[in-house]
Amino acid sequence: MASQAQPIRKILIVGGGSAGWMTAAALSANLAQGCEIALIESEEVGTVGVGEATIPPIRTFNQMLGIDEAEFMKRTQASYKLGIEFVNWGRAGHRYFHPFGPHGRAFDVVPVHQHWLLAKAAGETAGFDEHSMAWHLAKANRFVRPSGDPRSVLSTFDYAYHFDAGLYARYLRAYSEQRGVVRHEGKIGSVQQHGETGFVTGVTLEDGRSLEAELFIDCSGFRGLLIEGALQAGYADWTHWLPCDRAVAIPCEKAGDFTPYTRSTAREAGWQWRIPLQHRTGNGHVYSSQFTSDEAALDVLLSNLDGKPLAEPNRLRFTTGMRRKFWDKNVIAVGLSSGFLEPLESTSLHLIQAGISKLLALFPDTSFDPAVIAEYNHIAATEMERIRDFIVLHYKLMDRDEPMWRHTAAMEVPDSLAFKIDHFRRYGRHIPRDMDLFAPPSWHAVHIGQFNLPEGTDPLGAYRPSGREWLGKLRSAMANEAARQPSHQAFIDQHCKA
Repeated sequence: MASQAQPIRKILIVGGGSAGWMTAAALSANLAQGCEIALIESEEVGTVGVGEATIPPIRTFNQMLGIDEAEFMKRTQASYKLGIEFVNWGRAGHRYFHPFGPHGRAFDVVPVHQHWLLAKAAGETAGFDEHSMAWHLAKANRFVRPSGDPRSVLSTFDYAYHFDAGLYARYLRAYSEQRGVVRHEGKIGSVQQHGETGFVTGVTLEDGRSLEAELFIDCSGFRGLLIEGALQAGYADWTHWLPCDRAVAIPCEKAGDFTPYTRSTAREAGWQWRIPLQHRTGNGHVYSSQFTSDEAALDVLLSNLDGKPLAEPNRLRFTTGMRRKFWDKNVIAVGLSSGFLEPLESTSLHLIQAGISKLLALFPDTSFDPAVIAEYNHIAATEMERIRDFIVLHYKLMDRDEPMWRHTAAMEVPDSLAFKIDHFRRYGRHIPRDMDLFAPPSWHAVHIGQFNLPEGTDPLGAYRPSGREWLGKLRSAMANEAARQPSHQAFIDQHCKA
């Protein structure tokens, strides 16, 4: 009965890494009194630790924890990120930019991209990217924080970070332990469950120690020790839409431009990431074992590094998809234990953050109300499906003559995405849906960047004078402001050098 329910007094987080320590930090910051929080991790179990690029909501997460940006950046060897440059996506030899923030600023009920489409039809040659402040800064390798003055074009962009995920986890561990989180070193040998309800009651470590709790957070990575190993929540496999199932990652010496953006380069059977940190550059090749071999994938990566490799290759295997239940009984899966979407749009750490936000918004008591659990699972699944659709969009809009890209261009996509592609192709409109993480400007960037150009434009445009002059002034103002800003390196040297 709800009236007999008590506040939860003991929480056990299974697994460390980014997911475990982000969860520990958030819970210790928000459950200050009367709740014991413990975390189990093993030095022997490696973390995936390749998720080094983020999206702007990470700033909200750090602010919730009261973390100072400059201090955090120094401790994690971080750099700034204005968006992602996509190279060879859409077509070989082509590049476009997915910026954080809009293209221009709406000056009319007709969106800026529609004015650009109308101008293009009238002979305008300037590219769509040129109407983004983030892109003007990015292409010049410059950075400044956004302006608070809404009249300035410098108020029309956002930013996130690149950082060392291992250093971030270490930083949050110190934060959490200062707030009372107790870390236990060890591997789990067995899981105990209640005979009638199936609820997890505790775990026993391989050395015989037992730990009990009322609420368990599974941050055990792909293994899903509790959510799958004990509760068998099930898994929805999305490989038929996202064929990449492996990755190889390797850091290299810092060389070349210190870009304030991530680069994603489409390769013959996958894509390569490049993430610049203060002390090194992170690189990886995400690929499909159906279309290339492990050896060939590694060769592609090694032959496209900026500098000398700094470590042995780290190989990963994964199945893209999500748990059929993110929360089952008294176990909540956060991070890779809840599912996996390849890091094409840097959503890995965001999905951890989203899981934590939902947990705080729908925090249970000891009754574990099924209605609360159902709502959490509904929101979590919808969020994952919306992000999945955005990533599948990149794979679908490909015009390249290699077997994998011919396959993805021809494949049937989820109805929820097919509708969006079709509507944009007809009218240049994006139709948002509940729980869309990526706002319309992000979709516009990919549709236009990968040649899903509309057959028609917004009918309202027929009632407007040409916006070409205004678009020209916008480009000029952005170029002038970008030229006045410090380089990415100079900004970091002044404010947050490690």
